[in-house]
Amino acid sequence: MKNHRPIVFLSLLFLSANFHAQKFEKLIQYVNPLIGTEKMGHTYPGATVPFGAVQLSPETDTISYELNGKYNGEVYKYCAGYRYEDKTIVGFSSTHFSGTGHSDLGDFLIMPTIGKLQLNPGTAVNPESGYRSRFSHQNETAEAGYYKVKLDDHNILAELTATPRVGIHRYTFPKSDQSHIILDLMAGIYNYDGKNVWTYARVENGNTITGYRQTNGWARTRTVYFAMKFSKPFKSYGQKNYDEKQVYKGFWRKFDQNQNFPEIAGKNLKMFFDFDTNENEAIEVKLAISPVSQTNALENLEKEAGSITFDQAKAQAQDNWNKELNKIVIKGSDTEKTNFYTAMYHTFINPTTYMDVNGEYKGLDQNVHKADGFTNYTTFSLWDTYRTLHPFFNIIQPKRNGDMVKSMMAHYNQFSMKMLPIWSHYANDNWCMSGYHSVSVVADAIIKGNYEGDPEEALKACIETANKRNYEGIGQYIDLGYIPAEKSGTSVSNTLEYAYDDWAIAQLAKHLNKTEIYNQFIKRSENWKNNFDKTIGFMRPRLADGSFKKDFDVLSTHGQGFIEGNSWNYSFFVPQNPDELISMMGGKKKFASKLDELFTMHLPDEFFADTEDITREGIIGGYVHGNEPAHHVVYFYNWAGQSWKAQAQIRRILEMQYKATPDGLGGNDDAGQMSAWYILSTLGFYPVAPGSEDYSIGSPAIDHAVLNLENGKTFEIEAINQSPKNIYVQKVLLNGREIKNFILKHSEIMNGGKLTFYMGSKVKK
Repeated sequence: MKNHRPIVFLSLLFLSANFHAQKFEKLIQYVNPLIGTEKMGHTYPGATVPFGAVQLSPETDTISYELNGKYNGEVYKYCAGYRYEDKTIVGFSSTHFSGTGHSDLGDFLIMPTIGKLQLNPGTAVNPESGYRSRFSHQNETAEAGYYKVKLDDHNILAELTATPRVGIHRYTFPKSDQSHIILDLMAGIYNYDGKNVWTYARVENGNTITGYRQTNGWARTRTVYFAMKFSKPFKSYGQKNYDEKQVYKGFWRKFDQNQNFPEIAGKNLKMFFDFDTNENEAIEVKLAISPVSQTNALENLEKEAGSITFDQAKAQAQDNWNKELNKIVIKGSDTEKTNFYTAMYHTFINPTTYMDVNGEYKGLDQNVHKADGFTNYTTFSLWDTYRTLHPFFNIIQPKRNGDMVKSMMAHYNQFSMKMLPIWSHYANDNWCMSGYHSVSVVADAIIKGNYEGDPEEALKACIETANKRNYEGIGQYIDLGYIPAEKSGTSVSNTLEYAYDDWAIAQLAKHLNKTEIYNQFIKRSENWKNNFDKTIGFMRPRLADGSFKKDFDVLSTHGQGFIEGNSWNYSFFVPQNPDELISMMGGKKKFASKLDELFTMHLPDEFFADTEDITREGIIGGYVHGNEPAHHVVYFYNWAGQSWKAQAQIRRILEMQYKATPDGLGGNDDAGQMSAWYILSTLGFYPVAPGSEDYSIGSPAIDHAVLNLENGKTFEIEAINQSPKNIYVQKVLLNGREIKNFILKHSEIMNGGKLTFYMGSKVKK
C-alpha cells in the first residue's frame, strides 16, 4: 500500500493556508470582555490572546483570603481580580483565571502614579491613602486583546495588550517630575499572610528587571519568573521590604538596599521606578513570564515583543482573535452576535499555554521538560469543562484539544502519584472538585480522532487514575459500588461522577477492542444505581451497612452528599444511560413530569444559601444553570419522547442566563464551560455524554452559521423561520435527509455539509 501521508499533509496545509488567507469578517467588534464581570460571572476584562499564558488585567481591590483566622467570604467576589461594581483600581497584574469559583495568580502587579510616592494600596473608601485610583466605566474600554482605562486620581491613561507570554502596558502621564511605576511583588489574588514563599528581583540595567515570585496557595509549589523592560530608562528606583523582623539579619545589611540597589530578595517586596515625564508622554512596560527561568522570560520578551510597539502588539493580538472567531460565522442581530462571539472569546481563553518559546516548561516533578511537537497547556478546570468545552474543542479546535490531552499525559507521566489531572495549573494539581474527568476528555478526543499519541498508553493512564484507591473514596466505590455517607460529605455526587467517568473509559476500551477492560468498566458505570432510592425516586446517600441515610432533604445543598448541588439536580446525573434512568424513575411519562417539576418549582433561597456561586439569577425553577451538574438535563426530554419541551426550555435558558451586559452570566463562566454550553445550544445540538459520537438536537437560536473546520470542510447550519416565537423544530434535514431521532453524529459534522432546521411556533409532537 502506498503512503499518501505527504499528499494529505500538503492538502491540509493548503486548506489551512487557504482559511488563513481568506478575508475574515471583523468579528472582534462583537466581543465584550465586560460580560460576566459583574456579580458571579468571575470573568476579567483585561488583555489576552487565544489560550495565552499572560492575562493582563486590572485588580479592583486587595481583599485578603483570611479574616480573623478564618475564611473571608468577601474574597470570593474577587476570583478574577476585577469586579464591575467597584470604583477603584489598585493596579494591573499579569495572570488571572477566567470565570472560576476559586482562585490564585494575580502576579506582578504594576501601577503608575504621580506625586508623593505611596507604596501601600490604600482603601476603596479612601484611595488617596495609597497608590490606587478611582475610575469610571465611562472612561473604560474592553476589547478582545485590548483594555483601556483612565486613572482619575493620577490623571494617567492606562492601556493594556498582550502576546502569548508578554503583557504590554502603556501609561500616558501628565507633566511631572514625580512620576512613578510601582511593581508590587506582594500582591496576589486569594492572598494571605504567608502565601508568598519568596520573591526576587534583579535590576539588569537602566530599563530591565528580572526576577521571580514563588507562592504556596491553591497551587502549593508555583514559581513564576519574569522579565520587565521599560521603553524609557528610569531616573531612580528603590524597594521596601514588608517582611517581619527576624533575629538573623544576615550581612546584606551592610548595604542600603532601599535606594538604587540592584538585587533584592524577601517574602514581601515592593519596588518603585521614578521618571520625569512631559505632558501626554507614554511609557511602555513589557513584562514577560516564564515557568522555567529569568533567562527564558527574557527570551520570551525578546522573541515575542522585543521589536514591536504597543500598537503593533495590539493589532497582532486582535488579528489573532479575529482569525479564531472566524471559525464560526453566524448571521443574527448585533445583540445575538455580541452574546455569541463573547462566548467564543471566553471559550478560547482557557486552558492556557504553559511553556516558553523554546518549548521548555516545569513539570509536576519540578524538573524542566520540553514539549516535543506539541503545545503544553495548563489551567484544566475539568469538573466544569469536560462537559461542553472540550467537546466543543473537538469540533472547532481539534488540534489544540489533542495537545491538551498530550499535556494531560505529560502530567500523568511526571506525577509521582501517576494520575491524570483533576484540576491543575502551573505544574500542580490542586485536587479541586470531584470525579476524574480527565478520562472523559481523553476518551472523547481519541474516539473522535483528535489525539496523535499512543491510545493504549492513554487508556492505561485512565485505568490507573480510576483505580487510585486512596483518592476520595475510590477504594470503597470499587468494593461496595458506592461511597458510604460516613466516609465522605460528597458521597453521592462522587459515586455518580465516577460512574460516568467509568463509562467513558469503557467507551475508549471498546474503541480499542479491549473487551475485558470494556466489560469491567461498563459494569462499574452502573454504580449510580446503588444511590438511587426507588421509594422516593431520588439519588440519596447510602450508609456502609447498605441502608439509606434517614435525615435527608432533596432540596438542600448542605450535608446531603452532593458537591455544589442538591438531589433534585444530581438525580438526573446519568448522562451515560438516560434510558435506564427513565425506566428506574417510572417510564417516559413520569420522567418527563419530573423534568417539568424541576423547571417549574420554586426553590426557596435557603436551599442555595450554602453555595457561594449561585444566586437567584442562575436558577430556573429548581434547575441550577449557574452551576454545571445539570447542564445536560434539559436534553433528556428527547429521551422522554417530549423533544418540544427541550426546545422550549433551551430557548428559555439561553434568554435568561446569557445577556450582553456585565451581569449577563447566571453563574461562574467556569473556564469557558458556561460559554461553551451557550455556543453549542445556540447552534442547535449538545454533547450529553462526551465519549460518544452523539449530539442531542435542541432548538437553534440563530438563523444561519458556518463552521469553518480545521480539516478544510465547512458545516453549515440554517434555521428557517427561527425567531423568539418560532422555537419548535418542525423538521431537521442533514444534507437533505431527515433526522428523526434527534441525534447528530460527530462524524457527520466533520464530514461537512448542511444541517437545516425548519422552525415554527407550534409544538410538533
